[in-house]
Amino acid sequence: MSDQRTLLVVEDDEGLQRQLKWAYEDYEVVIASDRKKAMDAVRLHEPDVVTLDLGLPPDPDGTSEGFAALEEILAAKPDTKVIVASGHGARESALRAIAGGAYDFYQKPVDIDQLGLIVARAFQLHDLEEENRRLARREANTELGGIVTASETMQKVCRMIERVADTDVSVMLLGASGTGKELLAKGLHESSGRADAPFVAINCAAIPENLLESELFGYEKGAFTGAAKTTEGKIEMAQGGTLFLDEVGDIPLPLQVKLLRFLQERVIERIGGRRQIPVDVRIVCATHQDLETMIADGSFREDLWYRVAEVVVRIPALAERPGDPVLLAHHFMRKFSSEMNRKLKGFEPGALSAIETWSWPGNVRELENRVKRSVIMADGNFIGAQDLDLSEDHNEMPLNLRQAREAADRQAIEVALARTDKNITSTAKLLGISRPTLYDLLKQYEIEV
Repeated sequence: MSDQRTLLVVEDDEGLQRQLKWAYEDYEVVIASDRKKAMDAVRLHEPDVVTLDLGLPPDPDGTSEGFAALEEILAAKPDTKVIVASGHGARESALRAIAGGAYDFYQKPVDIDQLGLIVARAFQLHDLEEENRRLARREANTELGGIVTASETMQKVCRMIERVADTDVSVMLLGASGTGKELLAKGLHESSGRADAPFVAINCAAIPENLLESELFGYEKGAFTGAAKTTEGKIEMAQGGTLFLDEVGDIPLPLQVKLLRFLQERVIERIGGRRQIPVDVRIVCATHQDLETMIADGSFREDLWYRVAEVVVRIPALAERPGDPVLLAHHFMRKFSSEMNRKLKGFEPGALSAIETWSWPGNVRELENRVKRSVIMADGNFIGAQDLDLSEDHNEMPLNLRQAREAADRQAIEVALARTDKNITSTAKLLGISRPTLYDLLKQYEIEV
């Protein structure tokens, strides 16, 4: 079976048929000389791009048959890029064809080189739009609280969280800022038996030390100046559900002692109160800090660590998730395009390359912000690298040539698999290798498809 792209040429001039077939040897060229044969070819070969002469028999001197063919082709396969040609009333025909859904127009006599550029651009646009549709379909099937990923390392994280979701063990999420720790915590809660109860989150680093205790444990009326009424704390508010302690490493030592007592006894006392209040709550914590180092230097209690980290989940940085930057970029592009009422179709090839090679020090949060900016700044239907404000990135590479080649091979394969939705034929073509060679590399690098 040929891996060449199919180009349908609808042309009744036999000399021009031969010329075009010879000129486009990089494609599998299918010839049709009239409207009926063109429609038969569309149904049989499903071409992505069609060049259509508007002057077809039985009306070779007019355009009626050509416009009828254009309408039928787009009705049968709406995503096809149709490039129309005519020597009859070129400007009027061009305007009518574009209004009727044609991708582009060229005037006879044919300039092979110029038409070749139009055809190549049409295939490229078709691929971008198809990738956009494929990513949308994949995203619609995403599980675990809307986590968007194609990376095997991130999928392992999701599977691990799904396995512990129905237990009541405390979970510690470790990862850099912007990697999606709160989103994973919500996914864990929604996958658990506590999903119908509250999910309560508190950022321990964002609340002043002298207020954090009252935020967590609540207070009785009159407990301190300004305590005008009895107020529940976050722990009580999460009754029956999940309490998410973000940046748990920022909890001061005196409060760590009180939190440890709650985790051991599962009862709390509000500030200024004497009554013990039982609370049934599942604890999920997160931090970007190295808690083991903090334990060693005495700034985090070791006994508290064992209480809040019965299961530890390490979340990879975005740069360690091949394929995910592009997948997430499309997700955010659709989200912000909808919110801002922009009719964007996707990313230019240069933008996709920039997204794939950028180191993403700010992780998913940085990617989200850059895509939001690009949706605002983009002039046309596609987002360019300049809209993302990305410059050349210098990633550190291993100096050992064999290791460098293997790392580059693995990354290229994983990115290509993500782009093609793990289609082996398309991936091999994108990489410029044969399918048997790709299978050998998948086995060599233990990449599962």
